[in-house]
Amino acid sequence: MLAAVMTAGQQARRVDDGALKNGGRTGEEWLSYGLTQSETRYSPLSQINTSNVSRLGLQWSYDLASGGGGQEATPLVWNGTLYGITNWSVVFAVDARTGKERWRWDPEVNQVAVRPRICCGVVNRGLAIYQGLIIAPVIDGRLQAHDAETGKVVWETRVAFSQDQYTITMAPRIAKGKVIIGVSGGDRPTRGFFDAYDAMTGRLVWRFYTVPGDPSKPFENPALKRAAETWEGEWWKSGGGATVWDGAAYDPDAGLVYVGTGNAEPWPGGLRKAEDTPDSERFSPGRDNLYVCSILAVQVDTGELKWHYQVVPGDSWDFDSVQHLMLADLTIDGRTRKVIMQANKDGFFYVLDRISGQFISAQPFSMVTWAKGIDQKTGRPIVNSAAYYGLQSTTISPGGGGAHNWSPMSYNPTAGLVFIPTSTANSFNYEAEATFNPKPGQTTGTIRPAPPPKRPSPPAIGPPPLEGPGSRNALVAWDPVAQEMRWRNRLGGGIGGGTVSTAGNLVFQAINDGRLLAYSADKGERVLEIQTGLQSGMGPPITYQIDGRQYVSVMGGVGTVSLGNAGPGNSATPFTPKLLTFVLDGKALLPTQSQP
Repeated sequence: MLAAVMTAGQQARRVDDGALKNGGRTGEEWLSYGLTQSETRYSPLSQINTSNVSRLGLQWSYDLASGGGGQEATPLVWNGTLYGITNWSVVFAVDARTGKERWRWDPEVNQVAVRPRICCGVVNRGLAIYQGLIIAPVIDGRLQAHDAETGKVVWETRVAFSQDQYTITMAPRIAKGKVIIGVSGGDRPTRGFFDAYDAMTGRLVWRFYTVPGDPSKPFENPALKRAAETWEGEWWKSGGGATVWDGAAYDPDAGLVYVGTGNAEPWPGGLRKAEDTPDSERFSPGRDNLYVCSILAVQVDTGELKWHYQVVPGDSWDFDSVQHLMLADLTIDGRTRKVIMQANKDGFFYVLDRISGQFISAQPFSMVTWAKGIDQKTGRPIVNSAAYYGLQSTTISPGGGGAHNWSPMSYNPTAGLVFIPTSTANSFNYEAEATFNPKPGQTTGTIRPAPPPKRPSPPAIGPPPLEGPGSRNALVAWDPVAQEMRWRNRLGGGIGGGTVSTAGNLVFQAINDGRLLAYSADKGERVLEIQTGLQSGMGPPITYQIDGRQYVSVMGGVGTVSLGNAGPGNSATPFTPKLLTFVLDGKALLPTQSQP
């Protein structure tokens, strides 16, 4: 009888669609990548606040063990257990109170074979949880479901093959019982897509390709037939790009799944046109090349496209638009609007109507030279003519690293601010290859590094970079209604770490030199600084509460890196990668500390 009661209790606590829809309301657990399906990363917890956060101390640590890249994952917390994923897709479960390991699973990726296929670091960004299953992406293209209690693999399915230049680094999301997952493969001859799988069986429900394929063959759906009209030449031979490797969100009321798509392949737009070689100076603008660098909204039941907004038509600058997507209800011009927001790699902050896709507003949150601004009627960028390049190089801001990359932002509805890890001074010299000969596993079509530019850079708009040490990176507090910056502090950057905001008027931020910081959300006053000793490869922090006690957790450290590919912004460190968890008045020792 006791066993039956315990089993019923476990089933009652399982995470279903209702639990995910209401996730984040109490803040006690962290059930999805962005805490809520709206991806706000806002916790209603306030036990830790601006008056006492300086007392934060380490409670426990857990050795992640597997090294090789940065820690980019957001852990999940459910039923007293913290679940995480580290390098080479190793999944683990630990007691969320003590850090004691409950189970660990190594999918045993063939590291020698897969490493050369990985674009930008041996990383994973997170997990999903549903009906007693932990859904884990494997970097070699597999998707696995584990029993949350035991770690046993319940099902495995193949999303893509690394032999085809695909990998998986994004965190899966759950939408109406489906696992939403996309593939990585930027700067590779790949054709982007994202899938929906039945969460209980791993069966493929639908697939949406983000660029059209060979037009001599039937198009997979009408949206791709329309998209093909915006391409020319033989684009499909280089895949086209537009991979889906990070940002996603779900509106259960609208029944819409939102994803961002990556850059076009090859980079220079002229190499995707009918002619084979650039002119002596620069390419002229080409066609839009849907659906690269876009935000897509698809029906969760069918995978049919509801609407699209192309952030960068005819992308030539590696401006992936896969950054964090965030849903909110904002009062704009006196009425409530259901919006989707993105701080894009291209330096602009976008606000769209998430039901219709209507453009609402966009303004630069960082220094921008590639465009003069965004047409506030059409939503199309006003591109500087000097930003188009060919055999003659040009310097553009932001560069390929972006003003904001994968580092998660967060939204505090009380303060009315979005907190964006930002690269304030970021540029790249672009020059097309005179003869385009795709290299094995790489099709960018640009010279790396390009020589110094032969013509002046376009004029800049947006907030100028900070001055002095640490001025390259910042945490920006952005008002999405007024489209204005409210405060800005040094440290951070578009790659590495990330943020979470709380009802304690706090913004926690992890940065790649190993520090955990906290600011007052409304004014940006620094109220906490802890040097964790992890030094590099920091992931975003989370917060949760058990038995009336609030915890803050963060992963970090790169560890041993063999054969390179630690990822942008990371360097190998002598310390084992760790998961650190803090509480008020914690007494444990940080990795670099020792007993007196």
